[in-house]
Amino acid sequence: MAEPAPYEVLARRYRSREFGELVGQEAIARTLQNAIASGRTAHAYLFCGTRGVGKTSLARIFAKALNASDGLIEQDAVRTAILQGRDTDVIEIDAASNRGIDNARDLIANAGTAPMRGPYRIYIIDEVHMLTPQAFNALLKTMEEPPRHVKFILCTTEPHQVPATIQSRCQRFDFRAIPASRIAAHLATVLEGEGIAAEPEVLQRIARMANGSMRDALSLLDRLASGAEGALTAVQLEELFGLPDDTVVDALLGAIGEGRGGDALRHASELVDRGLSAERLLDSIAERLREILVGVACGVESDLLDASASRREALGALLPQFDEARAAALIALCDATSRTVRSSSAPRALLDAVLVRMSLSERFADAAGLLAGRAALPGPARPVGSDPKAGAPQRGASNADRSVKIAPPPAGPAPSPASIAPARAPRAAVATTAPATLVEPSEPLPRQRGVEGGSAPSGAEAPADLDTLWSKVEAAASSPRLAAMLGTVAPESFDGRRLVLRAIGPAGAAKWIADRPEPLQQLLEQVLGPAGRSVRIELADSVESEVAATPRSAAAAASKAASHPIVRMAIDLFDGQIVRAGPRTAVPLASAGDGDS
Repeated sequence: MAEPAPYEVLARRYRSREFGELVGQEAIARTLQNAIASGRTAHAYLFCGTRGVGKTSLARIFAKALNASDGLIEQDAVRTAILQGRDTDVIEIDAASNRGIDNARDLIANAGTAPMRGPYRIYIIDEVHMLTPQAFNALLKTMEEPPRHVKFILCTTEPHQVPATIQSRCQRFDFRAIPASRIAAHLATVLEGEGIAAEPEVLQRIARMANGSMRDALSLLDRLASGAEGALTAVQLEELFGLPDDTVVDALLGAIGEGRGGDALRHASELVDRGLSAERLLDSIAERLREILVGVACGVESDLLDASASRREALGALLPQFDEARAAALIALCDATSRTVRSSSAPRALLDAVLVRMSLSERFADAAGLLAGRAALPGPARPVGSDPKAGAPQRGASNADRSVKIAPPPAGPAPSPASIAPARAPRAAVATTAPATLVEPSEPLPRQRGVEGGSAPSGAEAPADLDTLWSKVEAAASSPRLAAMLGTVAPESFDGRRLVLRAIGPAGAAKWIADRPEPLQQLLEQVLGPAGRSVRIELADSVESEVAATPRSAAAAASKAASHPIVRMAIDLFDGQIVRAGPRTAVPLASAGDGDS
C-alpha cells in the first residue's frame, strides 16, 4: 500500500507561478513583462519589500520567463525546476548562511560557466543585506560588468543595509504591502479551492492580522483550518489566536462613549479574565477607535475600512457617541498608556485608570478655560436662553449644529446714548465660593458666546438699555478670543462718552480689556455708529484695587494652578502645559432662564 503524499502547506501550494497570479504587485510584474518583450532586461535587479509580498516568487517567475523560452525543448521541465528552486541554471542563494567573502568568490568563479539549458545563468540572492562588507566589495566588479549570460536578482527586506555602491548597479523595485481587501479576496479563492466554508468576518480579520503579507495570511489560515471542524467561524478565530471578542469590545467602546466608567471596567475585566493582556486590550481599543475615526470622518461605507457588512453595521451604532477630535485624542491616550504598561509593575491599575479617564473625557474642563476663570466644556453647547429640560444637542451632531445661538435683543424705542441710565440692577448672580471646575452638560454654559449672522451695521441707533447695548456688543464680536474676553466683564455704567466695566471673571482679564480698548471701541462703533469710536473704557474702582492687591508673580500663579488636580488631569490628558495663569476667581453660573447668560 502506497504511503500518502506529505501535506503541503497553503503558502507553498498556492504560491504564484505566473505574472498574472501575483497579488498586489501588478505594476512591477507588468514592467518586467514589457522589459522581456522589448529585449531591455538589465543585468541586475534589487527587489525590496517586507516579508511575504512576493519578492522571491516574482524572481522565480521572472527567471522562468527568461530561461524557459518557447523554443526550448525541455521547456516544461525547466519551468517546473525553476519554480521549485532546483534548476541548474537558476541558482538560489541564502545570504544569511552564505554571507562570507569565500562564498562571494565561489559565486564569481562559477559565474563564468556557461548555462546548460537556458540562455542565462541567473543568481537569486535572498536576504542579500546579510552579506558582509567584504563579500559586497568582492561582488562589486562582477555586478557592474558581468558576463553576457549572467543576471543577478537580489531580494531584501532591509534595503537600507545594502551598500549604495551595490544599489547603483541594480534596477530597484519596491514591493508594497498588500491591501487587506486584496488579501481577503485571495483567501476566499483559496478556501474555495480547498472546499472550506468561512464567515466573511474571519477572512477580514485574518487579512488585517497579516499586516500586508500574503504568506503570513495563508499561514494563519492554514492554522485555523487545521483545527476547525466544518466552517471557519469568528469564535474559533478568537479562541485560537487569543483575540478579543468583538461584541465585548463594542460594548466597552459604547460605555466609554456614553461616559459609563463602571460598565467600561466590567467589560474590560471580562476580556482580561479570558487571558487578554492589558497591552493587547489597549491596542484592540485603539484599532477600534481608528475605525470609529474613519467612520465619523468618511462614513461607514468608506473604502478605508476593511470590514464586512455586519462589522460596518455594528460600527455605525457607535458613531453618534464620538466625533473626530475625541476619537483622535483617545487613540493617542491608548498609545501612550500602552507604552507605559509594558514596563509597569501594575498594568491592570493603569488599564482601569485610563478606561475611566476615557469615559470622563467629555466632562473635563479644558485647562485654558480653568485658568481664564471659565468652566467651558469641549462638547456641544446649548443655544442661549433654551430650556435646560429640553436636553443638550445629541452627540455626533455636525459642527454646524453645535454653534451657540445668540438671542436677538428686544425691540423698543431708541433714545440717545446719553439717556441710558448709569445705574442698573446686577446682570447675573456671581458665585462667591471656590470656582467650579466641572459643569454637567445639562447646565447652561457660563457666558459662552458664539456669533451668528455677522456684525451689526455701522451707524445703528442706540439700544434701549445697558443690557441690550452689551448684548449687541457681544454679538458683534466675530473673534472667538475676543468673545471669550468679553465674557469675563459686565458693564457698570455708560453715559455716552465713558463705559465703566466690572469684572465677573479674573480681574486680570478685565484689566487686559481696559489696557487695550481698541477692539471694544470698534465693536461699539458698529453698534452706536461713529460716536462709539471715541468712547473711553474704564474699570470700576473695585477691579483696580483687586489688580493692585495681587502681587503674585506669574511663576507663582502658574505653580499654584498646576497643583490643582483637575488642571493636572487636563495637562496629562492633552499633553499640554500652562502658558499663563491669573488669580483664582469664582465662575459666574447664570440661571437657566437667563437669556443673556
